Amino acid sequence: MNYSRRQNFFKQIAALLAAILLCAASPIASFAQTNAAPYDERLARLAEVLGSIHYLRNLCGDVSNEWREEMEALLTVERPDPNRRAQLISSFNKGYRGFDSVYTSCTPQALEAVDAYMNEGRALAIETNNRYAQ
Repeated sequence: MNYSRRQNFFKQIAALLAAILLCAASPIASFAQTNAAPYDERLARLAEVLGSIHYLRNLCGDVSNEWREEMEALLTVERPDPNRRAQLISSFNKGYRGFDSVYTSCTPQALEAVDAYMNEGRALAIETNNRYAQ
C-alpha cells in the first residue's frame, strides 16, 4: 500500500472509530434492559461491518485486534442479554467470514471494500446515535 493510500486509510479508521465511540457513549444503551432494541438491525449491521473491516485490514497488512476490540467495547456499552450478545457476535463473525473465501491477498478491490465498509460503518454509527440517543 503506497504512503498516501495508507495515510488516507488511517484517517478513515480514525473517523470510523470516533463515530463508533460516539454511538457507544450515547444513552442508547438504556434500551439494553429489554430483549430487543429498536436499533438492533442497525447494530447487527454495524457488528458485521466491524467484522469485515477486521478481516480486510488484517489481510492488507495492518494486523491488529483493533476492530475486535471495538466490537468488545460495543458489547460492553450495550450490555445485551445473552441472546442479543450471541446475535451481535454472530454478525461480527459473518462479516469476518464473508471475505475469507473471496480475498486471500490484499488487492485494489479489497482496499476499495475497506473504504466502502468504513463509510458504511461511520454512517451507521452516526445515524444510530442521532436517531436513538436522547
